[in-house]
Amino acid sequence: MKFLILFIIAMLISSIGFKKFVWFISIGYGFSIAGLGLAMIIMFFHELTPLTLIMSILLIIYGCRLGFYLMIREMKSASYQATMKNEIKDGSNMNFILKVVVWASCALLYCCEVSPVFFRLENGATTNVISIIGAVIMALGILLESAADLTKNSFKKKHPKQFCNVGLFKVVRCPNYLGEVLTWTGVFLSGVTVLHGGLQWVAAIGGWICIVYIMFGGARRLELRQNKNYGNDPEYQKYVKSTPILLPFIPLYSVAKYKWLVG
Repeated sequence: MKFLILFIIAMLISSIGFKKFVWFISIGYGFSIAGLGLAMIIMFFHELTPLTLIMSILLIIYGCRLGFYLMIREMKSASYQATMKNEIKDGSNMNFILKVVVWASCALLYCCEVSPVFFRLENGATTNVISIIGAVIMALGILLESAADLTKNSFKKKHPKQFCNVGLFKVVRCPNYLGEVLTWTGVFLSGVTVLHGGLQWVAAIGGWICIVYIMFGGARRLELRQNKNYGNDPEYQKYVKSTPILLPFIPLYSVAKYKWLVG
């Protein structure tokens, strides 16, 4: 029943996507995660441990930061709006029933992403070393993603026509997506010792696999756009051949050919 409440909350918040289709997976995503973190604090107020309280607060911080960041970029960046118009379907040709399916699917995914924290609370689990490690990885992921966004924004203000290859972007070409992967890997890891039954495992693994897949898809979309914009630049060619696209120290330099990646 409580998981259903989470789903309803995610549906209500992400319904902003009916105003603008991309908001199902952008602004609606960020604020849904924040809302789910707050909902778990309220629903499990008397069962909270220091760890689950911290992780729920981290979800709120993650979601609010992402939601407001995307909202500000949506309002102020004409180039971002143009990019999204070309790369993301606006839903104008989609019938209402299909939009509802997308809406419900997104809300379910958001619930599955936070489910390891939810099931730790639901199952009354105590804190252990694995859960602490997961929380630390989650926090590091949020910091990494935030730092990457700040770095790129600062760089683009000074060099709007250049590709960003400074700071964290010297380690991987998509450090913001790496931060996202680390965040949700930490969330998933925090719950692996407390999951009970097939449904809990399906929800937790499904949420983690889906978001990692989406991040690799996002990296592919960015790579294709950058190849189009900077492909003739020798410095860019040198950069992409020497800097992994998403995972540090792993020589995966391109995912452009993997058409099955969608993000």
